[in-house]
Amino acid sequence: MSKNWTEDLRQNARTFTTNLKKRGYSFFTGVPCSLLGALIDHLENSPEFRYVANVREDAALGLASGAYLAGQKSCVLMQNSGFGYSMNVLTSLNMIYKIPILVVISYRGYLGNDAPEHIIMGDKIEKLLADLEIPTFIPTPDNLEKQIELADAVIEKEKVPVVMLIKEKIFG
Repeated sequence: MSKNWTEDLRQNARTFTTNLKKRGYSFFTGVPCSLLGALIDHLENSPEFRYVANVREDAALGLASGAYLAGQKSCVLMQNSGFGYSMNVLTSLNMIYKIPILVVISYRGYLGNDAPEHIIMGDKIEKLLADLEIPTFIPTPDNLEKQIELADAVIEKEKVPVVMLIKEKIFG
């Protein structure tokens, strides 16, 4: 990361959204998180994207699923501490009915240095995702474009929700 880390975060957000737009993503919703700050800021302030802020992660998934059924590829943003709210929607709606959503989850607490709810989820989220058989990608700033390409290929082929776990210094 360069000395101007804020600009690096903004550039990562532009790279991310540009690549999603190329792949047909047009609807974004989610719950705020500081690790996704630059991405949310970019989505909220860019006229080419539609971002709808939400108050709960499960509600965001429902909204994105409706957008998908209306013909829009969708992306949901959330904190990993809110993933618990989402498991029922992901398993009883998205997975059963093959409603693919790209779910971008901040990977908080994986280093054991965060609020207690983030530390617990940070320690368990990869196992939970594996147990639920939800394909998961963990990009870095250097492979962000490739990880988007791979995640979207799974979405297109399998018609399942796919998770991208976002660590610090990518968007926030």
